[in-house]
Amino acid sequence: MAVTDTENPLLGETTCSSLLHKLQEIWDEVGENDEERDKMLLQIEKECLDVYKRKVEQAAKSRAQLLQALSDAKIELASLLSALGEKSIAGLGIPEKTSGTIKEQLAAIAPALEQLWKQKEERVKEFSDVQSQIQKICGEIAGNLSLGDQAPSVDESDLTLKKLDEYQAQLQELQKEKSDRLHKVLEFVSTVHDLCGVLGMDFFSTVTEVHPSLNDSTGVQSKSISNDTLARLAKTVLALKEDKKQRLHKLQELATQLIDLWNLMDTPSEERRLFDHVTCNISAYVDGVTVPGALALDLIEQAEVEVERLDQLKASRMKEIAFKRQGELEEIFARAHIEIDPVAAREKIMTLIDSGNVEPAELLADMDNQIAKAKEEAHSRKEILDKVEKWMSACEEESWLEDYNRDENRYNASRGAHLNLKRAEKARILVNKIPALVETLVAKTRAWEEDHGISFTYDGVPLLAMLDEYAMLRQEREEEKRRMRESKKFHEQQSSEQESIFGSRPSPARPAGPKKVVGPRTNGGVNGTPSRRLSLNAHQNGSRSTTKEGKRESTGSIRPAAPVNYVAISKEDSASHVSVSDTVPASP
Repeated sequence: MAVTDTENPLLGETTCSSLLHKLQEIWDEVGENDEERDKMLLQIEKECLDVYKRKVEQAAKSRAQLLQALSDAKIELASLLSALGEKSIAGLGIPEKTSGTIKEQLAAIAPALEQLWKQKEERVKEFSDVQSQIQKICGEIAGNLSLGDQAPSVDESDLTLKKLDEYQAQLQELQKEKSDRLHKVLEFVSTVHDLCGVLGMDFFSTVTEVHPSLNDSTGVQSKSISNDTLARLAKTVLALKEDKKQRLHKLQELATQLIDLWNLMDTPSEERRLFDHVTCNISAYVDGVTVPGALALDLIEQAEVEVERLDQLKASRMKEIAFKRQGELEEIFARAHIEIDPVAAREKIMTLIDSGNVEPAELLADMDNQIAKAKEEAHSRKEILDKVEKWMSACEEESWLEDYNRDENRYNASRGAHLNLKRAEKARILVNKIPALVETLVAKTRAWEEDHGISFTYDGVPLLAMLDEYAMLRQEREEEKRRMRESKKFHEQQSSEQESIFGSRPSPARPAGPKKVVGPRTNGGVNGTPSRRLSLNAHQNGSRSTTKEGKRESTGSIRPAAPVNYVAISKEDSASHVSVSDTVPASP
């Protein structure tokens, strides 16, 4: 068997040639004789021949089908051209093509057929619409309203524009006779329908009292257009509009009472949604209410019952509602770190309610006003509070970095050492930003105090005092570090000890001790020494736990309002530990 296919070595495709080559390799390896090989090759060649025969038969069958389709398409094309009054497809802007392959001829005819079918459908619809209108008008003029319900029969063999023009001319003559009266009747009927829907009345019974032909079961074009019908329709519309006006006024009064009671008792939105169909029209004008059933009598009665029920419930829930408002106010102050006395505020609320000297609505309105002012004040403090959080976070990292730099075993290949090293690098970057952050915070705080005329406090502690003390303690710490470096330099001149790894040198005055674990710092000074800010911290920590009523999350100890590393190293600690840290510790 001759094989002409080759294998493309670049693409790695499998071809007949490559498969035959693989088969011969297998035969060679197995030791197949030539006779068996020839048999196998003949079998392969026979199977290939059978495949070709089947493909040829399929192709011949497909060609016959295409020829039949082409013939049917030409017949259909001629029929459509005749019905639509077109002489040829050239008039449609589609070139005629009678040569080429079968598929090319079919492809040339297909656009023409598609366009002609679309044009025919549109033409049939036009004929149907015109004939339907003619039938309805003729039925009304003749007094036979059922005539207009019959579907017109369109002659699809003659859909020419000439025939369509004849029907349209006939229709215009009929419409001229009844257009004005019918238009007025339809306007009246539509208005009656909308009014009956809004008022929850039966439209069919109302309109059929005027004339039976006005019922929707008859065609739109088959309505009565007599003078008596028009006069009775006008009278009905006036009566319904007056009724609608009175019901809307009543419903708006009830909706106003409902909303006042809901706001007073802080009714949940789920319960309010049950009466959305009542409150949605509280500020609507008469012509703007169009929702079916919006002014039904049963709806108005339902609103009256609900108002009466809420009036009885109002007295028993005033304390609960007022305390909920107070809780919201306290939460706003807590998030804004503004110190208040919630116990006294709640006692005042109870006294006012028990005394009966204040209206519940006035009390809640006053509390809502307080909440609005609290939100406004909290918004004005937000930018400064965000920077305070960043400052505290940076100070925590600074404290951790000092502990880390005092750990002589920080460079040991212990588990997690590389993580501490990465954290130390990030902490140094953050610590470098603290002076600029404090400077910005001081400037913004002073600007805020000038604008508001009061001191900016953080949980009862003046923020500027916290920042000034931090600056003072930081300066003291830097001075202590400078003295420690001078002491270390003196000891180094007297000692010949080898310098430690990465440039960090152990202090001769530092006694050997157990490895210090670098971890979170507790509330207090550096290395656990007592903080010199105890007077501030004690006050602010207590106020935070009180104002938030236990809602603040706890992680083992209350986070101080001021950074934990405010104080300089104590004299006892400096005597036994000599730090090698600069203002910003050197990179390891």
